[in-house]
Amino acid sequence: MTLTTSARRSSIMPMCIIALLFFIFGFVTWLNGALIPFLQVVCQLSETQALMIASCFYFAYVVMALPMAMILEKVGYQSSMVLGLSIIALGLLGFIPAALLQEFWIFLVAQFVIGSGLTILQTAANPYVVNVGPTKSAAARIAIMGLLNKGAGILAPLLFTAWVLGGFSDINLATVNQMPAEQQQLQIESMAHQLISPYVGMAIALLVLAGGLSRISLPDLALLESPVNDESDALEDSARHQTKRSIWQFPQLVLGAIALFFYVGVEVIAGDTIGLYGASIGVANATTLTSYTMGFMVLGYLLGLLCIPRFVSQANALRLSAVSGLVITILLLFSSNEQTMLSQLLWGWSGIAVIPNSVTLIALLGLANAMVWPTLWPLALADLGRFTPKGSAILIMGIAGGALMPIIYGQLAQASNNQHAYWILLPGYLIIGFYAFYGHKMRIWS
Repeated sequence: MTLTTSARRSSIMPMCIIALLFFIFGFVTWLNGALIPFLQVVCQLSETQALMIASCFYFAYVVMALPMAMILEKVGYQSSMVLGLSIIALGLLGFIPAALLQEFWIFLVAQFVIGSGLTILQTAANPYVVNVGPTKSAAARIAIMGLLNKGAGILAPLLFTAWVLGGFSDINLATVNQMPAEQQQLQIESMAHQLISPYVGMAIALLVLAGGLSRISLPDLALLESPVNDESDALEDSARHQTKRSIWQFPQLVLGAIALFFYVGVEVIAGDTIGLYGASIGVANATTLTSYTMGFMVLGYLLGLLCIPRFVSQANALRLSAVSGLVITILLLFSSNEQTMLSQLLWGWSGIAVIPNSVTLIALLGLANAMVWPTLWPLALADLGRFTPKGSAILIMGIAGGALMPIIYGQLAQASNNQHAYWILLPGYLIIGFYAFYGHKMRIWS
């Protein structure tokens, strides 16, 4: 099916807004990579406790996905976007009392609120991008949005380091713990208070954007979802789904949600633990390391845009992602924490700071991960018809992998060491591989 000319024209403004929202998704989400090692110092946390910052954020997707889908159905896309931006702003403002009191539980509550706001934005944005054009090029459209998302992910840790750390770039948990008690407390208070101005500024910016969005008259986005052009198409769609009475009767969706659970888990581990790992082996400016992972994700999105569907199908791109993730993880488990040969080869000539081979391989996981989200969504939503909105909510719930898997990584790191804990990525990539090679083809449970 193709969109009518008027539908194509009416999609330009919504797509621009969706693009801006994807930038916001990335900026707010990947702040966590810099925030985790920072709050580990401010709140004196173990690695497992520090990773709860990411887990609480992603846990919101599980709790709030279906309620937010119901809100979306009742109030529509535009009002849901306004609501989501406002909820995120509220969560950002929660960092003020958290920083003043240095209370970890307040940070966690603020993270949950931010995650709740992002849930409704993601529930609306992803199926829209999938359905706004031909299915075979959906991954390319999502890749464009991913470029903005991960581009923001590059900026977020760098800006966080500049705005918040300032003169604290060489401070980590070990150096703070070596200070006398009085100096230690003054250091922690000074660092915590640096959070306030940037987070207030971000909250104000989002509230202004929400206010502006509420005053814009957008076309009915429902016209762009799974477009039906004539009566025969409508009858065909009805016949295809007349025997389907539940969303759970679509194996490609259910298995896709499971694969997405593990994908978000491995993505968050690659993006949010690289700073902790770098700090644990003494890498300078560890809060900026997430930018390396995001940089490789941007490279992956660019390659996806060039190759899908012209040279590589969406399914084959997903297969390549799973296999490369497995290979990089195996190399990571046995790599050096001292040698920098890999980063010298890849970018040492550019003047960008080189990092140990093990940290470089964590960053390279960004390249393996880049095209999983863009290819998995259209494969999972294929042939859902009228079940697409609920299917989107189910997939959003899969983001819970970002809540659970980093905690498991943290437990493994404490039980053994940070590097060996990365073996948790292997089952994740195996499950993604199963979906890529077989699961996405299933249309009935056998």
